[in-house]
Amino acid sequence: MNKEKVVFVGLDASKATLAVSVAEDGRDGEVRDWGTISTAPTSVEKFLKNLAARFDRVEICYEAGPTGYGLYRQITAFGFTCYVVAPSLIPVRPGERIKTDRRDAERLARLLRAGELTPIWVPDETHEAMRDLVRARDSAAEDQRHKRQLISAFLLRHGRIYYRTKPWTMRYRRWLQRQSFDHPAQQSALQEMVLAERHAVERVGRLTACIEELVLSWKLGPVVEALQALRGVALISAVTFMAEIGDVRRFENPRKLMAYLGLVPSEYSTGQTTKRGGITKAGNSRVRRTLVEGAWTYRFPAKIGEKKLYVLQKLSPEIQDIAWKAQSRLTARYRRLSQRGKKKTVITTAIARELSAFMWDIARRTMPVS
Repeated sequence: MNKEKVVFVGLDASKATLAVSVAEDGRDGEVRDWGTISTAPTSVEKFLKNLAARFDRVEICYEAGPTGYGLYRQITAFGFTCYVVAPSLIPVRPGERIKTDRRDAERLARLLRAGELTPIWVPDETHEAMRDLVRARDSAAEDQRHKRQLISAFLLRHGRIYYRTKPWTMRYRRWLQRQSFDHPAQQSALQEMVLAERHAVERVGRLTACIEELVLSWKLGPVVEALQALRGVALISAVTFMAEIGDVRRFENPRKLMAYLGLVPSEYSTGQTTKRGGITKAGNSRVRRTLVEGAWTYRFPAKIGEKKLYVLQKLSPEIQDIAWKAQSRLTARYRRLSQRGKKKTVITTAIARELSAFMWDIARRTMPVS
């Protein structure tokens, strides 16, 4: 009986080329450089057909990066197994000082054969499109914040101080338009910055409206709606969470989700010494920032607001009970940690960590059946 011929392929992907290395099955299987091919779909297809003619089973991997998931989809559509691996979790020898595309591809092939690589979750095309939209809005909101900071810094530099507590209201904008400068250059500078800020606000509004429209037809739309039952979680927060995390069922328990989001304490322990530091800040920074922003709302007593009441009425009693349990627990925890003298930033991070567990629970219960 002929033995099945198996090969493990490592790809080092760049904009125009793919460095290819193959590792044959078995501990002593040969690992060799295959060469470099173009990233053009026709070249990749020709390469895959060549592998299919020589081997019975093919497993391929490449690092997640700016080249996206097009290569992954082409490989899986051909019928081969493909893994997109997390670059931060690829083992690296401390003494290794030479890095080339060929060596990277060879290392990936060896590690894939040894089972030492950690694959990431790859979204489908619709999910990736929603994630692109959410990230575009996040980028627009950051641009809006930056433009507002420029205006505030410009006014402060010239001694123009707005003494009311809440800026960027209509009252503030009227005050802004009343500011005048003796030199026309400064007046023009202010007006151009105000105009740029208005354009940034409009851009955020357009992207937000687009999200509100498309989330209704998204298969994870019901999950997004259910997550809004939680205090500190509105539409954008819920969409960001689901767009970045995807299928929460891939996390066996909420502790793994907390670790993925970098909300668990770092640790350096050796021998009899145990040292724990701040959170690891590994994983997805967008979701971590969103959770911390939402955690600030738990400094107030537990209460269902008027707007949240309308959201809860559309949801099942099970989800309403989880939301109230989360609010009761997290507000009490905020008070306890505050009474112990903890810093507010430390408290909100702890609240964000537990909030992610409640979001995991709600999302897991409302995920559509695959």
